[in-house]
Amino acid sequence: MKKEKKGFFQRFLDIVEKVGNKLPDPFILFVILAVAMIIVSWIFSLFNASVVHPGTGEELDINNLISGEGLQFILTSMLDNFTGFAPLGLVLSMMLGIGLAEKVGLLDYAIRKTVLKAPSFLLTYVLVFVGILGNLASDAAVVIITPLAALVFYKVGRHPLAGLAAGFAGAGAGFTANLFIAGTDALLAGISTEAAAIIDETLVITPLANWYFNIISVFILTIIGGLITDKFVEPRLGKYKGGAVEKDGSEEELPNAKKGFINAIIAGLAYIAIVAIVIFVPNSPLTNEQGGIVPSPFLDGIIPIILILFITIGVAFGVTVGRVKSGADVSRYMSESIKEMSSYIVLVFAIAQFIAYFNWSNLGLWVAVNGAEFLTSINFTGFGLIFGYIIFTSLLNFLITSGSAKWAIEAPIFVPMFMQLGYHPAFTQVAYRVADSSTNIMTPLFPYMVIVLSFMRKYDKNANIGTYMSLMLPYSLAFLTTWIILIAIFYFTGMPLGPGSPVFLE
Repeated sequence: MKKEKKGFFQRFLDIVEKVGNKLPDPFILFVILAVAMIIVSWIFSLFNASVVHPGTGEELDINNLISGEGLQFILTSMLDNFTGFAPLGLVLSMMLGIGLAEKVGLLDYAIRKTVLKAPSFLLTYVLVFVGILGNLASDAAVVIITPLAALVFYKVGRHPLAGLAAGFAGAGAGFTANLFIAGTDALLAGISTEAAAIIDETLVITPLANWYFNIISVFILTIIGGLITDKFVEPRLGKYKGGAVEKDGSEEELPNAKKGFINAIIAGLAYIAIVAIVIFVPNSPLTNEQGGIVPSPFLDGIIPIILILFITIGVAFGVTVGRVKSGADVSRYMSESIKEMSSYIVLVFAIAQFIAYFNWSNLGLWVAVNGAEFLTSINFTGFGLIFGYIIFTSLLNFLITSGSAKWAIEAPIFVPMFMQLGYHPAFTQVAYRVADSSTNIMTPLFPYMVIVLSFMRKYDKNANIGTYMSLMLPYSLAFLTTWIILIAIFYFTGMPLGPGSPVFLE
């Protein structure tokens, strides 16, 4: 049989994967990067490099990690860097609940009886759609949806890494695509309002500023993400030859499984009802001072709320089918889940040090501010300026991955500058969001890269950074291109981005 000739982009992805997988093990790679960061900070300090923070106006030196103060920081912060790494607690906490539900057989039964009965041609699109909407649960979406998407594909005989990629792409893009108003909308709007006050103190950017744009993005990205998976990513991966994933007994037909599933649903609905009642009672401790939930303690505490939900439904199912007979069983299943996360914990130790060194040195801020000044100096006008800004921010995402931190740096520069050119801050904000979301799923510095890589290795023990990047690059480029086209449509038609949020200042 004649071997099908690969296209240019397919060959390019093969090169990305091959070169990427030649890199050292991720743990060693981030140790090397941490050492490199120490050296780079020393070189910058030799030239007395500094940067003015656009938000505070404070001049900050590039801190030298090869100094007495630097050595003190390295030694005294090492444990805090590790234990304080934001995704660590989230991931391990969520895996306690998800792991319990998986070990007692609930997830396997639920997938076999519900998702697998959906029309096969819709399966991929459903996973991307769920991934996008899952960001109502903030970062937990990546931890919950990514492994479940891989498991769904595995159950139907499709390549699990294709399912993983579809779910992760949806969850990563969801920060700029949702049918509902999420915590991210409120967080970014607050920063935008402060930046806009430099020009107009009366202008307020609301959490609804990008709502219309976000709603349209949900459906467009669902289609694009599904097509990329079905027509590009999965064919490139080929037929899955990894064999059976190590079983924990969850796939066997359990006694009273149907009854257990019903009990789990009842328990879950009862729990959700209790939470809802607490939210809607007058002066609820879970709402803000105005009685709203964006922002609110409810959104701030969404991770523990979801964790308790998974434990509730897992225990209800486990008790019914006989797999949970005492509290010791619950503890045992959770312990088994955490054991499977050991490689992730080791990776986090290294990546946490590198990110901490990078932040402490102020090198990321230096790159961001000087890059912005360059973009301003080249005197782009019209849509070319917007396009250049989007590309700049998408590339900056490889250095600063925190969306809110990056916007806090960029907003005081670009919001006033674009206002002077006649652009509404809501438009600048949406341009930032699409650039940030597009490359989040691709950059190795994304805090959840290591957890996604851990999920990948469940199905492919040889998966490495190259595998990760070649898998996600098509989604990143497709989403970025699609969003730029969508922004151009809003730009040239003048359609509002959200209620009271035009493209141009009136």
